[in-house]
Amino acid sequence: MSQQAAKHQAHPSANPLRNLNFFKLLSYRVCMVFSYQIMAVVVGWHLYSLTHDPLALGLVGLAEIIPYFCSALFAGYAVDHYSKRNFAILSSLVLMLSSLTLAAVASGMITKYPTLVIYASIGLVGLGRAFIAPSYSSIFAIILPRKEYGKASGIGSSAFQIGLVTGPALGGVLVGWTSVTIAYLVAASFALLSALPLLMLNISHQTTKPEKAVFAGIAEAVKFVVNHQVILSAQALDMFAVLLGGAVAMLPAFIHDIYQVGPEGLGILRSSPAIGAIMTGIYLARNPIREHAGKYLLWAVAGFGVCIIGFGLTSHFWVAAFILVLSGIFDGVSVILRTTIMQLSTPDHMRGRVASINGIFIGSSNELGAFESGVTAKLFGLVPSVVLGGLMTLGVVATTAKLAPKLRNLDLNHLE
Repeated sequence: MSQQAAKHQAHPSANPLRNLNFFKLLSYRVCMVFSYQIMAVVVGWHLYSLTHDPLALGLVGLAEIIPYFCSALFAGYAVDHYSKRNFAILSSLVLMLSSLTLAAVASGMITKYPTLVIYASIGLVGLGRAFIAPSYSSIFAIILPRKEYGKASGIGSSAFQIGLVTGPALGGVLVGWTSVTIAYLVAASFALLSALPLLMLNISHQTTKPEKAVFAGIAEAVKFVVNHQVILSAQALDMFAVLLGGAVAMLPAFIHDIYQVGPEGLGILRSSPAIGAIMTGIYLARNPIREHAGKYLLWAVAGFGVCIIGFGLTSHFWVAAFILVLSGIFDGVSVILRTTIMQLSTPDHMRGRVASINGIFIGSSNELGAFESGVTAKLFGLVPSVVLGGLMTLGVVATTAKLAPKLRNLDLNHLE
């Protein structure tokens, strides 16, 4: 009960970074992002250099999302009832194993069906990722007072985006200056490093006896989300925006066919949205949005859609990079507000399951969006597919604003 009391007694001006456990949790998150982003950049470059087919890039997303989708809800249930820290460590080890397998393919140690082995390794990443969001969200709520959720979400987003900036850039540099194999080995090293701060995390195992069977427990969380208009609409808004407006998966094709620059350019473009999101995270960590949060969220997603249209229409590398920075600013607002809404609205006993549902909405949209982008690029061409996705994102925003008045009029002060 002392932890619960602390949640409500913390002063609004408290600094989450003074919490050593929160710093350790951020270290885990940043290292995991480094590992995943380096791997994502290198896999995209590796596959496209082998196939020169944009559909092959889209299949990367599909290979990851199938195991993720099948295991996410069960992962959330497990995190709610058993050791949150141990499942977070498990996710680190799974990413390390995947990176090492990819390194074996790149080095020639695995020569039989290399493309299929690459897709299988990405599928293993999807399985590991199923445990990351529920573990992080549950530990986040244990170690922080509720009054610090808004600021901590901004700090967490900035830390996450720092990994998104430097991870892809490092991946591009490693491929350009060393080799694909070394890049994969560096990704494996970061995955291993991410487990170390978790071992030093000062929390109990937080195991509880399940009150409901697995499927009943999952159904309880699904019912909660479906009946909560604010959570459901915020998740759906982001899911469809990323699904339809995500252009990141097609960046290797833009680099090869339009901008005609090397792997370093791919790292720059992969990093550009995160630069904007870091600026947003730093600002909102000091000045969290509370009033009119729903309207800010809708306008942020609309701005993201406009940026995707602009990116698709430009043929200039540095203009494209600038537009992607702007897209990151808008996306950063969306991510921080959505994270804060979910943390403030979710009961403690089902945080893992709700985070898993959120991951299915949000995390899966990245991979499904990659697949959708690959298919539409194959059917309509690279540039038309990106512009069409941006236009459809604007349509999603308009539809959400009309159908979800509680989200449109949301004030975060009412959730505390």
